[in-house]
Amino acid sequence: MTKDGGKQDRKAQQYGVTPQSVDFNDWYNEVVKKADLADNSPVAGAMVVRPYGSALWENIQRWLDDRFKATGHESLIFPTLIPMGFITKEADHVEGFAPELFTVNKIGTEELAEPYVMRPTSETIIGHMWSGWLNSYRDLPFLHYQWGSVFRAELRTKAFLRTSEFFWHEGHTAHADESEARGEVRQMLDIYHEFCRDVLALPVVRGEKTASERFAGAVATYSIEGMMRDGKALQSGTSHYLGQNFSKAFDVKFQTREQREEFAHTTSWAISSRIIGAIIMTHGDDFGLIMPPRIAPIQVVVIPVGRKDNFDQMVEEGEKLAAELRAQGLKVKVDKRDGVTNGFKYNDWELKGVPVRIELGPRDLESGVVVVKNRNGDEKETLPRAEAVGGMTARLDGIHDWLLERATSFMLENTVTVDTYGEFKAAIEAGKWVRAFHCGDPESERQIKEDTKATARNVPLDDAEFFNEAEQGVCVHTGRPAAYGKRVIFGRQY
Repeated sequence: MTKDGGKQDRKAQQYGVTPQSVDFNDWYNEVVKKADLADNSPVAGAMVVRPYGSALWENIQRWLDDRFKATGHESLIFPTLIPMGFITKEADHVEGFAPELFTVNKIGTEELAEPYVMRPTSETIIGHMWSGWLNSYRDLPFLHYQWGSVFRAELRTKAFLRTSEFFWHEGHTAHADESEARGEVRQMLDIYHEFCRDVLALPVVRGEKTASERFAGAVATYSIEGMMRDGKALQSGTSHYLGQNFSKAFDVKFQTREQREEFAHTTSWAISSRIIGAIIMTHGDDFGLIMPPRIAPIQVVVIPVGRKDNFDQMVEEGEKLAAELRAQGLKVKVDKRDGVTNGFKYNDWELKGVPVRIELGPRDLESGVVVVKNRNGDEKETLPRAEAVGGMTARLDGIHDWLLERATSFMLENTVTVDTYGEFKAAIEAGKWVRAFHCGDPESERQIKEDTKATARNVPLDDAEFFNEAEQGVCVHTGRPAAYGKRVIFGRQY
């Protein structure tokens, strides 16, 4: 190990987290707990989201909710329980979700004639209600979404990434024709991409899932895929064209302009609380989180530095400084904890990933300066107070740009193009993403997964920012002619 590497590990140990290079899984679990994002629950497979994690989720909800409403979508609320018979009406749907269902068999002491399931998703019950609401083409489109919890049994759980109960929005829309429905699918995929890039500083690849990776009951599934710091892929959002499958199962039909009866074309789309896992694993380092500034629950922390005899005065001055920053619309916290060393406070806020720390001591106050440190840098700056306050928004934007550039470079550097199966296996074993031609055969994908633990992440769209070249070739696994007209991205996943 290099001298600098040893210093990094020692500093990480002071923070109480395992360095990423030692054990990425332990690092993640420790950061989630020690940064006060979430804790274990007495309910197996579930998590308790603590105030800091909840504030982050609320910020995510707020941005997305505003964006959905700006594009004409309306929110509604459906019950958690769904009749079992609804799930079984769509054959692919029930086959896809059967192993994950939570079933309610009785209420009190009374056995139910028909069990309920706790919703794994809501296409079925929404389709049932739409069938009573929809009469004419004039009623369309239905542009609906809801926020809530869904329930899917997980054998191996991991906070935010895979839990038996998780939080999300689920969008559901119905349209008079296929073209409009597919336009909706792409619009929502692009909104997710915009959110990840411009708010979370996450580079993601937009693309279509292969047949074996589609959502149960969908005609086409599209995803955004991000690369975590350990090289694994995280599916960070999905958008599905459901065709008329659910409409036919639940009789969602309407009278056309020509007085014909047609089934609606439907879509669904979602981002869940696993996006918090993406933030942690894309931006975190050996010392904890690095919160993207535009979504951070606390963008600036002010730490008054004083002795016992002047600490209250410095807290008061810290509040004045915080008020100046809040006047710019920034989220600011003053650390008023007494009896705690400054070093502990610095480490604590670094662990929590607050983008900017300001230290304010008596001498700084006399000199009209403050000490500023970015979470993504090692050096402190002593700046005139007015300059620090006036330049804070630009400073936060600079941290956002740095995070996005770092994550983008990491993705590109850890993605390789291969043409033989030997190269494929070697690259996957080295923790890379692979770009390779594939024939589209689900059995071939199954064998690849069995051999390498890698799955097809998606087939990048023509206007995706990464890996979108149109190419022809032969399948890296079977040697048969390649499908899709371009290379598929493969990688191990969360």
